[in-house]
Formats: sequence, C-alpha cells, structure tokens
Amino acid sequence: MKLRSIQKNVLLAILMLFSTIGAMAQFKNSEAAKKLNVLQQQFVDLRFGMFIHYNIPTYANADWPDPDASPKLFNPKKLDANQWAKAAKSANMSYGCLTTKHHSGFCIWDTKSTDYNVMNSPYGKDVVKQFTDAFRANGLKVMLYYSILDTHHKLRPNQITPKHIDMIKQQITELLTKYGKIEALIIDGWDAPWSRISYDDVPFEDIYTLIKTLQPDCLVMDLNGAKYPAEGLYYTDIKTYEMGAGQRMDKESKVMPSLACLPINTSWFWKTDFPTVPVRKPQEIVYNLIKPLNTASCNFILNVSPNRDGLIDDNAIESLKEVGRLWKNEGATTPLPPLELPIISSNLGLKQAANSTWSDDMDIMDFANDDNYKSSWRSNKEVKKAWYEIDFKNEKGINMIVVAEQKPNIDGYVLEYWNGIEWKKIVNGTNTDKIKIHRFNRVWTSKVRIRIEHSKDIPAIAEFQVFDERRS
Repeated sequence: MKLRSIQKNVLLAILMLFSTIGAMAQFKNSEAAKKLNVLQQQFVDLRFGMFIHYNIPTYANADWPDPDASPKLFNPKKLDANQWAKAAKSANMSYGCLTTKHHSGFCIWDTKSTDYNVMNSPYGKDVVKQFTDAFRANGLKVMLYYSILDTHHKLRPNQITPKHIDMIKQQITELLTKYGKIEALIIDGWDAPWSRISYDDVPFEDIYTLIKTLQPDCLVMDLNGAKYPAEGLYYTDIKTYEMGAGQRMDKESKVMPSLACLPINTSWFWKTDFPTVPVRKPQEIVYNLIKPLNTASCNFILNVSPNRDGLIDDNAIESLKEVGRLWKNEGATTPLPPLELPIISSNLGLKQAANSTWSDDMDIMDFANDDNYKSSWRSNKEVKKAWYEIDFKNEKGINMIVVAEQKPNIDGYVLEYWNGIEWKKIVNGTNTDKIKIHRFNRVWTSKVRIRIEHSKDIPAIAEFQVFDERRS
C-alpha cells in the first residue's frame, strides 16, 4: 500500500514539474513577443529612411553585374558618407540602410571572409564604417542590407555547401560586431522566385538565432516574403513590400509592422543617365507614399543611390530638400496590436503524406501542404465533421502548428497528435484569423490532425504547417 502511495506521489510530482516547465515556456514566449512588439513599434515610428544601394553594380551600369567583375572597378574619387547623411537629414529621414553586399557578392567592408572586397579595390577603405560613423554623427540610426544570394561565390541554387553557410555566418558576425548598434538587418536573395534559395537551403532559423545572439534588439527583415499571407509574420520581424515589383498591402489585412521601398531614380543602383533623368517628385513621395504608408503602420524607405564618385547627384539632393520642406516626422504612429513571434523554423509538414475526409475533386488533401497559399484542400460540402491529417510515418518532435486559410472561415476546431495508441488533444481552437498560430510544449508523434467543429462556410485549408521551433 505504501509503495503504491509513493508511486502516486512521484507521478504527481512529475506531472507538476512538466506543468511548471510548460508554464515557464509559455511565459518566456509571451515576454519575448512583448519585447519584439516594442521593437516593431519603434521601427514603424521611425516612419521614413534612406536606402543606399552602393556597391560594385554602381560601376557596371547594371543592377546585376558580371559576377566576376574585377574589384578594380570600385574606385570612387570623392566618396563622402557625410553628404549622404546630410541629404537624409534634409528630408527629415530617421535612418539609413547601406548595401554591404549585393547579389554579386562584393563586400564593401574590411571582411576576412573573402578577398572579393573593397580593401582589394583601388579605393581600399571600409565603406560600411564610414557610413555608420557619418549617420550616427548626424543623429540618424543605422541599418544594414545583406544579400544571401551571392553569384560571385556561387552561393546559388543547387550549389550551396557548408562552406557557404560558414561564410554567411562569418560575414553577418563581422557586420554585427564591428560597427556598433545595428537597428535592423535587411536580408535579400532568400526564398525569392529569382533566387530560388529556400529557408532550408540556407537555414533561416540558424541565421536568425545568430543575429539575435549577436544583437538581441536587431530586427530581421527578409525582403522576399511576398508569397506569404499578409496576416502572418513568416521568416521576418517586419512585413516587407517592394513596391516596384508590384507588392502592395491589402487594405483589409490585419495591421502588421511593415516596410515598403522604392527608388527615387528609375532603378536601384546608379546609372549613367541618372543626373539628367527626372527623379521621383517630392509631392509624390510625401503625399502618395510616406503619409498613406505611415497611416497603415508602414515605414517607407526611399532608395537614393550615390554615383561613381561616391556622391549623391544634385537632382536627388534637391528633391530630398523639398521633401523635408513638405514633411516632418510627427513621432509615434498608431499603436500596433499584440503580435505573435515570427515563424522562423522549417515546416515539417511540407509535402508529407496527407489524409482527410472526403474532399472536392480538384482540391484534394495534397494542396494543403504544398507551400502554395493560393491553393487549398477543400472539404466536400456533404461532410458534416471534416478532418485533415499529416502523416510523418516516423516520430518527430513538434511544438507548433499553423493553420493558414485564404479567408477567415474555420472558427471551431481541435488540434490533435497520435501518441502511438490514441489521438491526444493539443488544443481546442477558436482563432478566427486567417493565420492560426498555436505554440505548445513539445510532443513526439508520427501524425497530427485538425478536427473541424465549426466553420462559416465549407472548410478549406491553404496550408497546414507543423514546426519544431528552437526555444531557449
């Protein structure tokens, strides 16, 4: 009898321990989200900044130059980062962001990761240091741009090696340890239709964790999240919109901290006709871009590209001065709603075996884990209690499930996992958003499913996603 009592007490103690650990994990997750929300709000409140596309493409009359272009091309005679900063100040901008490395792989800082850098050019000086020093001296915050795609070093689809990953980590470490506080790292060339480097080819979670370890307050912005629904923070701390590529915010979407970008000229890097071709009009910049975007909790970054001497052309300088006469930064924008932490892990459910109750002929279960948010699994209307399942075949650890819909519809559901004997409940869901994020303590399972209890219309799921995210 005593032995049974002891066993019972031990079991209760273990259950209490797991309950405490779970509560602590949820608390840490909530606190981390609150801290990130503050940084997101601060970024939106900056309102307006200067993008500076300046790199070896400046000397090639092309945004994408020859990957083997010689470092000898990079030879500015009058480079003056202070001129850039004063131009930004004249427009009442709050920050600047410089292209430290673009898609052709040339580094404009004193890097030890490759010889393909500015120190081996005729110029031979660290441009990133000059930029960060000048902008801070003028009271402006500092952000950096970095491209994952690197055609010079053959860091491109089907050729990525562990050495490439090491190079990325080394370069990001240099950028975040040599130049003081960096407000944000804007990353490009990842998961874009034109780069085709996935978040698994170069592991996003590893890079994101590295950035946050080096500078916990540095926001990570991926420029290529256009395929992801506007309501979810997938692989970025800030939603981004490259307006020149046709990316626009949906006015009916949930409010998210956002960044939109456009060049003041006809393209991103300086071209030989820039001094004579009209730049974007100040009135358009202020009334069609800054003001309406800020109202939508979107920060606007205007690209102003220096010429081959390393100076901003006179026509751009005059336009920025007029912007400053028309517009002043009024400070805080509308408070953002509380937001979940971003999704940064690999989707374990992607293209795994899927099963479901009876579905429409052209919208079968495979459409809900194909990484395409424009296709959906759709239940047949005759089914009263639909369910959808992912079968991994082998056990995996999981701690997050995301259900993405093309429109808010499913509003009552149960998420479950298979423990080898029976289905166990993870959560009763009542989330009415298009993107339903559920984080929980890790469980081991070979199958997960959603049982749909209620929906406004016929149930349909664009993506059923499963993750095992790294948690401290």
